[in-house]
Amino acid sequence: MNTYSLIAILTIGVASNLDNAGVGIAYGVRKIRIPWYSNLTIAVISFLATLLSGLFGNLISLWIEPWIGQAIGTTVIVAVGIWVLLQPFREKNAAAPAPPAQSGNFTRYLSNPEEADRDSSKSISLTEAVLLGIALAMNALAGGFNAGVTHLNVWLTSLSVGIFSFILLALCSLFGERYAAEKLGDRATIISGVLLILIGLHQIV
Repeated sequence: MNTYSLIAILTIGVASNLDNAGVGIAYGVRKIRIPWYSNLTIAVISFLATLLSGLFGNLISLWIEPWIGQAIGTTVIVAVGIWVLLQPFREKNAAAPAPPAQSGNFTRYLSNPEEADRDSSKSISLTEAVLLGIALAMNALAGGFNAGVTHLNVWLTSLSVGIFSFILLALCSLFGERYAAEKLGDRATIISGVLLILIGLHQIV
């Protein structure tokens, strides 16, 4: 494995999980606990999402020319990066959100993480962790697919995503509880979007 591949794998791992940083801080500020087993559940979901999308990308790459796979991978990850980048601005300009009971959108948990704590127990249960994990795994799908069609090591990429998911959520929850740095949430989302775009653009240079 060359240096670029290793850097790309680590960058995808970080970029796919920077939403975890924002969510972790939001939970820390609100004193909502994330037990290790719930955090592990979220990390496993991110790992599996990356792996499945990566294997799908690998399958597609068998039937198309390498440059087409490169173009598809770049387009997908840049598009997701732009979408992630625009989220904070869309949320600020959006009308008042519908009550939680009327929303089935998993991404709602990213802008209102406390809604994942459905029983208001101030602790994320395994069931709640599955819902939150699905929402947080959205970026991982793009990273895994990109790794698959551009022939990065899908297993290492998935492992990178899973490890960074666990670490960032745990550390940022602790950071939020101790320092109440609420504003980092939007910044983390913006950084995540920028990193995904840079990964995509670097692949066509």
